[in-house]
Amino acid sequence: MNRQTTPQLTIPNHFDIAKVGEVWRVPYQDRAIEAKDWAKQHNIQPASEDKSRICLLLIDVQNTFCIPNFELFVGGTTGTGAVDDNVRLCEFIYRNLGVITQIVPTLDTHTAMQIFHPIFWINEVGEHPTPAATNITPEDILQGRWKVNPAVVNVINEGDYQALEKHAIHYVNQLSGAGKYPLTIWPYHSMLGGIGHALVSAVEEALFFHGIARNSQPRYEIKGNNPLTENYSILRPEVLEGVNGSPIAQNNSNLIQALLEFDAVIIAGQAKSHCVAWTIADLLTEIQLKDANLAQKIYLLEDCTSPVVVPGIVDYTTQAEEAFERFAAAGMHRVKSTQPLDTWRDFPQS
Repeated sequence: MNRQTTPQLTIPNHFDIAKVGEVWRVPYQDRAIEAKDWAKQHNIQPASEDKSRICLLLIDVQNTFCIPNFELFVGGTTGTGAVDDNVRLCEFIYRNLGVITQIVPTLDTHTAMQIFHPIFWINEVGEHPTPAATNITPEDILQGRWKVNPAVVNVINEGDYQALEKHAIHYVNQLSGAGKYPLTIWPYHSMLGGIGHALVSAVEEALFFHGIARNSQPRYEIKGNNPLTENYSILRPEVLEGVNGSPIAQNNSNLIQALLEFDAVIIAGQAKSHCVAWTIADLLTEIQLKDANLAQKIYLLEDCTSPVVVPGIVDYTTQAEEAFERFAAAGMHRVKSTQPLDTWRDFPQS
């Protein structure tokens, strides 16, 4: 086991646990001054001087998923999952400020007219599907229970309704054939330009504080804005090719390469059963194509992520746990944010 030479830090006084589940404005200039003083006080060096480069990959830590009463709040098994996760996540960032080289936040990014939103589909009487309670299968389309809404065609497919219909049946068939979740109709969420799209205020503040203290620029990654496919994973959309093999999207090859160049990648965010699990699964696929041993430098902060649970409707707890068991079996590490980094198996020396 490698020893961590940079000790855990105390948590700055500005961090307020009671505000983690709320939306507010980060006082950037105040935090910038504090971060510079904090770095000097604790002898925190610029990230460029790190002997081992550590990445913290944060999946969709946005208001839409993490703030109660927002569109897709991830309550997990406790009902307060994402808020509790983000308390621990912020504390983890502050305590390990001197070790984390770069933070990579992903931003789920949508507009209204996309294949997984209600407006895209109608039934025979013109009603849209109920979000979160509707999955659309190939049989649903073939039997006419759901069809593409003609009103969206000019926006999405330049007026070619027949082509969009072909894409819709092709798309749900691709999901089914690949063993993925069926097409779920989600509430409108993570809307570009809206407050739900923003990072959770407390997490944004921690990222900003880290960036100033360590002279490290966060690498923001956008996903989910293609109207013709879902994009749970930051590394690739659910379906890459349309009808007749025509490309509709691409893998995020630049990010894949960047992640694998770090000495360790720590992963947290929402939701454990969907965007987090899909991202890790795609990263594992890339690792196994290159060198299976690279899985050993991936660390999963499992107390900073929760599964999708909608009481009485859906519960993906089992699927999330099975996914994490599979990742661990492949060599990735399941860890707790409250554990000192020098207790994490194989964690690189700082």
